[in-house]
Amino acid sequence: MKGTGRTVFSGSQVESFDAEILGVLENLGPKQNVILARLSGGPLANTGVLQGMSGSPVYIGGKLIGAVALAFPFAKEAIAGIRPIEEMLETAPVLPRRVRAARSPWNVDLTAALSRPLEVAAGGERMVEISTPMSFSGFTSATLDQFGPALRSAGLSPRQGPGASGRAVPGGDPKSLQPGSMISVQLMSGDMAVGADGTVTHIDGNQIYAFGHRFLSAGGTEMPFARAEVITLLPNLTASFKISSAKEWLGTITQDRNAAIAGELGRKSRLAPLTIAVKGEGGPRSYRMELIRDPVLAPLLVQMAIFSALDGTERLVGASSVSLRGTVEFEGGTKPLQIGNFFTGDSNLPLIASLGAAMPLGYALQSGFEALQLKSIHIEAEAVERKKLWQIDRLWTSQRRARPGEEVEIGVALTGENGAESTRKIRYRIPEGASPGLVFITAADAGYTNFVDLQPAIASPPNTAGDVLSLLERLRPNDKAYVTLWRPEPGYPVQGRELPDPPPSAALILGRQQTSQGAQLAWRGSKIREFDLNPGSGAVAGSKTIQLEIRE
Repeated sequence: MKGTGRTVFSGSQVESFDAEILGVLENLGPKQNVILARLSGGPLANTGVLQGMSGSPVYIGGKLIGAVALAFPFAKEAIAGIRPIEEMLETAPVLPRRVRAARSPWNVDLTAALSRPLEVAAGGERMVEISTPMSFSGFTSATLDQFGPALRSAGLSPRQGPGASGRAVPGGDPKSLQPGSMISVQLMSGDMAVGADGTVTHIDGNQIYAFGHRFLSAGGTEMPFARAEVITLLPNLTASFKISSAKEWLGTITQDRNAAIAGELGRKSRLAPLTIAVKGEGGPRSYRMELIRDPVLAPLLVQMAIFSALDGTERLVGASSVSLRGTVEFEGGTKPLQIGNFFTGDSNLPLIASLGAAMPLGYALQSGFEALQLKSIHIEAEAVERKKLWQIDRLWTSQRRARPGEEVEIGVALTGENGAESTRKIRYRIPEGASPGLVFITAADAGYTNFVDLQPAIASPPNTAGDVLSLLERLRPNDKAYVTLWRPEPGYPVQGRELPDPPPSAALILGRQQTSQGAQLAWRGSKIREFDLNPGSGAVAGSKTIQLEIRE
């Protein structure tokens, strides 16, 4: 069978290409099939199947059969897999997704929740969904080097280019789109912008279907899209692609499914303002953007934007320090989330600092609570090109044994850069009636103290949005040392809090209950008291533990 396809090779003009049907690969998944075709005409003999052709409609006898969606990597001919139009039209209206992806506020890989592209075995070779070209504007090259591998594993092809110039303007005419036209799905716009390009397959009234495969498997979503123009084609031995530029806003993508993305022409998207202000030795600089409110993508985009702002403003390639402060606001009057921390190191500090801001955001948005829908984000960063670190060096008490009612002095010595020293002391009175035995005293940094203290909350999933924000508010910043007095007694997580050393009867019940729920006994000592010490400007690292004997 012979067919005709439609796509854009230059500008916004939709051109035709030929398609020779070779066969059908059936039952590749639940009710999933792929039509195999050889494409020809125009520049395809030189480029092969192009990134950006995803969604190009193919017709036989004037009837739409599907969209170009898959290709063979490193193929010498333009052999493509066509997604049947029946599968693309099966997308049905759904509510915005509510994910529960982040099980911990220390989720260091924000790309883990991204879906992976479909792969099909065909004739002993591997056919995969055509990578979606993703253009970054206003980002440093180091940003793409850092995040590119993870994005490529998700079926995206990141590159710097004009496709997401941030200059897409409102007022576009939906009638300017037709099957075969290019669109750019805009994830972020403004001083930094991110756009993903593909082709329109079918328009039914104000409904639009495109790409022929999933973009990010976001399900119900809200992502604006603009008309795009092709600047040029770039033939490549690995994968040729279109270089395009976003133009006028035309509508909103509302669904991102396995077989297609679908949206509504003329619909306005709700976006979240993102502002980043960086103050450094080279002077202040600010960035203003708008980004999609997706719970999985928004934290990743924020991390990339902060990384690029720090990398582009200060070029923090050696020993340096960054202080971060920020506010995340949510819809519906939910109290805002305050972000604040201090980071220092010898290398790749933009990655560490940006992750420190994005992790709590990801935990909040991915907790699954409707009250935590993103409204706006404001981040302020102050950077200096020198390392500011205090190491916990010594910990001591004025006496090794004490009785109830007596006062004990606890001292912590910290060493800094260039031989600097800082000593802090606190006084603690042993409570009357304190039971005899050993009391442990630990002086530690925020990372160690947070991990130990917040285990009960992590073991018990939050029941409300308030529980999520309460947990994040308890995260200690890195610029202090924390002195904890504790006893070596077991504790059990109950509703996000620790119940220390319960009676044997209660411990038996709690142990059985948590075992049945797959939780683990949080045996790490029962906290008696905690103090925080500020040694001066800088981050604190390290830990020390000593013993104090309580006598009768």
